[in-house]
Amino acid sequence: MSYYVNKEEKSPFLSGQKPVSLTPSWEAQKLPNDQLNFKGLTMAKAQMSLTPPKDKFKLVFLIFLLHGLGTLMPWNMFITAKSYFVDFKLASTNDTSSSISYDGYFLQYLGFASQIPNLIFNWLNIFVQLGGDLTKRIVYSILLELIIFTITIILAILDSSVWPDVFFWITMLSVILLNMANGIYQNTIYGMAATLPVEYTGAVVLGANISGLFATIVSICSSFVFSSYRTSAIYYFITAMLVLLMCFDTYFALPLNKFYRYHETIRRKENVRTDQRVPVKIPYGSVFFQAFPQLFNIFFVFFVTLAVFPAVHSDIRPNHNDFFIPDQLFTSITCFLTFNLFAMLGSLATSWVQWPKPKYLWIPVSMRGAFLPLFLFCNYLPKGVQRTLPILITNEWIYWIIAVVMSFSSGYLSSLGMMYAPKTVSPKYQTTAGMFAAAMLITGIFSGILFSFLFPYFVIF
Repeated sequence: MSYYVNKEEKSPFLSGQKPVSLTPSWEAQKLPNDQLNFKGLTMAKAQMSLTPPKDKFKLVFLIFLLHGLGTLMPWNMFITAKSYFVDFKLASTNDTSSSISYDGYFLQYLGFASQIPNLIFNWLNIFVQLGGDLTKRIVYSILLELIIFTITIILAILDSSVWPDVFFWITMLSVILLNMANGIYQNTIYGMAATLPVEYTGAVVLGANISGLFATIVSICSSFVFSSYRTSAIYYFITAMLVLLMCFDTYFALPLNKFYRYHETIRRKENVRTDQRVPVKIPYGSVFFQAFPQLFNIFFVFFVTLAVFPAVHSDIRPNHNDFFIPDQLFTSITCFLTFNLFAMLGSLATSWVQWPKPKYLWIPVSMRGAFLPLFLFCNYLPKGVQRTLPILITNEWIYWIIAVVMSFSSGYLSSLGMMYAPKTVSPKYQTTAGMFAAAMLITGIFSGILFSFLFPYFVIF
């Protein structure tokens, strides 16, 4: 995804004579490398003779933030719609015994179906150009996601009360296909951001955290505005489609921006040999091991977070009836809204404070392992399980403070890890390091979701 000006044309930004090509993809042009921008200049001369353009109005930053929001939109939209799936579509009152297991472990099933294809396609996208060049990967991925959301809306319209099993498996299949596309989309976006200054990777992570807050607010608003689960779900998923359409459109605005074009030109020149024709062979093993300390940090932050959120976190109930949050809003506020708001604030904080430095980041990351038993000793009551483990944290305020610290640290430390990882390797390998970071992010999410299956068994010992 880049921009070029044909050698027989003058730059439209200088002459105003010809329009800019709207494809952000260098690869799609199939041109010799001597037709890149800054033709005839060495990199040293280019850097000395040109003042790097600025990201005017932070447009590129905002575009990557929007794409970060889009990369987690499918996941957040489905998990935040838990009540729609569990209490409406798969409710045990449907007079079908098979629906009981579906609604009792729906989030675990959803996480499993989401993250396996996401994990596989994230890793494959590093080594294989799935879907072609970068433009095709993103365009096809977003289009497939739009189709799947359309199917989800149709399922919401239909009355599936007499076929909950069919509804469940169609939903799971839709989730699998959705996350196959999203794995490619997410991995590619992080690879693109890795070639820009470090705060642009932070923008993607910030957008991903805003995605959860956005989904929660839309879910709460739709449930208040519309009286039925069906109607609220329809407009809820339509909102997700609108966000993805914005991501689709803004991607093609990138080549119009001088700041983005400048950095793409530098990346392109770094990624070819002196003969200007033979691509650099990427030493994947070397890149992985150089970035490994930060890759571990990314993995462990998301492992701990997804081990407790949302499956465990959303099953924690109030201990007292006089708590100021009504029971029907307790989970929405103390779980989904709290996590997404403070994860976003944690991610945003890295724009001003980047501490600790890369060498010591593993210390606070490792300390987050304490959240696993802490949430277990709250009033965690998984559906269909008779708890025997003593409840040690009975105060709702203490539980809420723990939830806030877990959420803020998740957004803050994950952003630092994602920002640090590409900078541990030479510039020409930063795209690959960014893709490794995205793959480790998904690996941590998947491992955490698998571990969350064990929590209902921990409380019956």
